Amino acid sequence: MWAGVAQAALLVVALAVVYRPFGDHMARVYQRTEHSAVERAIYQVVRVDPGTEQKWSTYALGVVGFSAVGVGFLYLLQRVQSWLPFDFGRGNVEPGTAFNTAISFVTNTNWQSYVPENTMGHSVQLVGLTVQNFVSAAVGLAVAMALVRGFVRVKTDRLGNFWVDLTRGTLRILLPVAFAFALVLLVTGVTMSFKSGVAVDGQTVAQAPTASQEAIKELGTNGGGVFNANSAHPFENPNAWSNLVELFLILVIPVSLTRTFGTMVGERRQGYVLLGVMGTLWTAVLALIWAAEASGVRPLEGKELRFGVAGSALFANTTTATSTGAVNSAHDSFSGLGGGGALLNMLFGEMTPGGVGTGLYSILVMAVIAMFLAGLMVGRTPEYLGKKLGRREVTAAALSILAMPTVLLVGAGIAAVLPSTPGALGNDGAHGLSEILYAYASASNNNGSAFAGLTATGDWFQASLGVCMALGRFVPIIAVLALAGSLAAQRRAPVTAGTLPTTGPLFAGLLGGAVVLVAALTFVPALALGPIAEAML
Repeated sequence: MWAGVAQAALLVVALAVVYRPFGDHMARVYQRTEHSAVERAIYQVVRVDPGTEQKWSTYALGVVGFSAVGVGFLYLLQRVQSWLPFDFGRGNVEPGTAFNTAISFVTNTNWQSYVPENTMGHSVQLVGLTVQNFVSAAVGLAVAMALVRGFVRVKTDRLGNFWVDLTRGTLRILLPVAFAFALVLLVTGVTMSFKSGVAVDGQTVAQAPTASQEAIKELGTNGGGVFNANSAHPFENPNAWSNLVELFLILVIPVSLTRTFGTMVGERRQGYVLLGVMGTLWTAVLALIWAAEASGVRPLEGKELRFGVAGSALFANTTTATSTGAVNSAHDSFSGLGGGGALLNMLFGEMTPGGVGTGLYSILVMAVIAMFLAGLMVGRTPEYLGKKLGRREVTAAALSILAMPTVLLVGAGIAAVLPSTPGALGNDGAHGLSEILYAYASASNNNGSAFAGLTATGDWFQASLGVCMALGRFVPIIAVLALAGSLAAQRRAPVTAGTLPTTGPLFAGLLGGAVVLVAALTFVPALALGPIAEAML
C-alpha cells in the first residue's frame, strides 16, 4: 500500500514541477507567429502558406482530409508488408485487420485486434504506426488550440491554420519530448533492437525498436504496444521506475494543457479550475479501482497483477482517464467494480484529464453545457469567458457530447444480440456484457484498451469497432470546430453583477456535477447490467 502511495505522490510532484514551464511553453508554441527553417521548408514542400488563417469549416476539412489520407496510406502499407524490408516473413496484413488498424491509429485509438510481434514488421511499425502516433496526437492538440482561440478572439471568422498547428505540435512539442524520454526509457531497461527476435533455450523471444515506440505511445496518449502484452511486457515496462516514467508521459501534456489554456485566455485561474475538476474525478475513480482490487474479490479468470494492486490500479485509472489504452495488467482480470471503474473513466468522456488535446476540448465543451444549465436555473443567457452561449453554441456542444454515447450504445446493443457474439466472449452473464460494453466504450472514446476476454477478430467487430472509432473521433471534432467558429465571431460580453464567476469552487462543482450527471443519465442502465451486477454476484 505505502509503495503505491509513494509512487502516486512522486507522480503528482513530477507533474507539479513541470506544470508551469511546460504549459507556458505550449502556449508560446501556438501563439508565436515566426516559423523555424525546418517548418518553412515543410510548408514549401506541401505548398502551404503559413500566414493564411482558416475558417472553422476549412480547418475541419483539413483535419478530416489529412486523417482520411492517413487511413488510406496506413491501410496500403499493411497490405504490401511482404514487399517491405524488416517484414520477417510475416506476410501482408489481412484486409479486415488492416482496415481496423488503419482507422485505429489515425484516430489516436490504437486498438489492436492482432498480435503485434507476429503480425507487424518493423517497417509498418515505424513508417506507419509510429508516424500516426505523432500526427494523430498533434491533430488533437490543433483542435484544442482552435477552440481556445474561439474563446480568445473577437469578431473574426478565423481560427488559425491547421497545417501550421499540426506541424508545430509535432516538431516543437511531441518530437523533442519523445526523443528525450526514449533515452530515459532505455536507461530504465526498455529494449531497442531491429532484430525480429533472439533464440533463448530453443524458443524465439520477439524483439523490436521498443523504446522509441514506447515514448510516443505514452506521450501522445496512443497506447498501442509493439508486444501483445503491452506495458505488462518486461521489454516495454521492465520495472517500477519505467512504470513511473510512462505514467508521467501519459499525464504530462493533458495536465499541463490546463495551464496553456489559462495562459492563452489571460486568466490562469480558469485553467486551475479545470485542473481541479479533472484531478478530483481522477482521484475518486482511482480510489474506487484501488479499493475494489484490494478487497480480495476474485474475478472469474484469476488475478493478474505484475505491478501489484496499487501499481495496476494507478496505471489502469490513468490510461482509461486519458484515452491512452496502454495496460500494465489485464483489465479483464480485475474485479467487477475494478473493471467498472476503468470503464467509468471512458464513460465520463475521457476528460479527467483526457487525451492530448481531446481532454481539454472535451472539458471545455462540458463547461459550455454546465453554464447553459446554470443559465436555465437562474433565467439568464448563459456566458462563458465573455462569450454568450446561444442556440448555435449549445447545439454544437450537445452534438459533441452525444456522439460518443450514441455510437457506443448502438454498437454494443447490436453486438449483444448477434448470434455469433457468444462465441467471441470469454465469459457469459454480466461479465460478458461488461466485455462488450468495454470494447465499444474503448473504440468510441478512442481509448484502445480492451477486456482480453473478447475476441474481436470477426468481421462484425472489425468493421463496427472501426466505424465507432471514426465517428467517435471526427463527429466531436467537427462539432468542436463549429463551436469555436461561432465563439470567435462574437463580441466579448462585459462582466456584470449577474455574471457567474468561473474561477471558484461554485463553478468547479457545477462542472464536475455536469460531467457525472451526463454520464449517469446515459450509462447507468448499462452499468447496472454489467459491472454493477457482476460486483453483486
